[in-house]
Amino acid sequence: MFNGHYQIPTFQEVIDLSRRLSKELGRPVGIYPETKHPTYFQQQGLALEPELVKMLNRNGLNRKDAKVFVQSFEVSNLKALHKQLRVPLVQLTSSSGAPYDFVAAGDKRTYADIVSRDGLREVATYADGLGPSKDQVIPLGAAGKLGKPTSLVADAHRAGLVVHPYTFRVENTFLPAEFDSSTVATDSGNLFGEIAAYRQAGIDGLFTDNTDIAVAQEKEAR
Repeated sequence: MFNGHYQIPTFQEVIDLSRRLSKELGRPVGIYPETKHPTYFQQQGLALEPELVKMLNRNGLNRKDAKVFVQSFEVSNLKALHKQLRVPLVQLTSSSGAPYDFVAAGDKRTYADIVSRDGLREVATYADGLGPSKDQVIPLGAAGKLGKPTSLVADAHRAGLVVHPYTFRVENTFLPAEFDSSTVATDSGNLFGEIAAYRQAGIDGLFTDNTDIAVAQEKEAR
């Protein structure tokens, strides 16, 4: 029902918004841009990375202390950006499949290879963090409940990487079974509980559609 009523904000408008909110709220509000499908856009002659670097430079944000993370599911563009950006880079991964740039180049490695101990050591040569699917940190058991945490967080920390899993959402359909509030998929469940379990597993941050709950849970846990 909102089709045609709003425009997609430009990257500059997002940067401007973060600065305005930082002043209004009295605390730093950062940005976490993702280079979406970089190989595809490079193939179309619309490479994202030069514009991203240009915009960060233009806004004085290409520095180590800037409140900026840059993320990607692909590898080669992060390696290229590592030579151009001073901000932290984050390698996104999935519980299945492989980076598309690997597929396009005939490289047989998968995301499972990337999150292996050897793979994480390589990630640490060009990135500062890992953004895994949350089930790579704590897999679900047969009953849909959280199982035992994997060694991924410890392995990533050992390699010098921070860990920011994705994506935490409040609806029952996205929650482990023990945090469901009802059998209605769209009802809100106990996202507080799920986030607490992942924080206990040692994560350093997280992606969520419900930032108010994530912030409240963090304050509650202090």
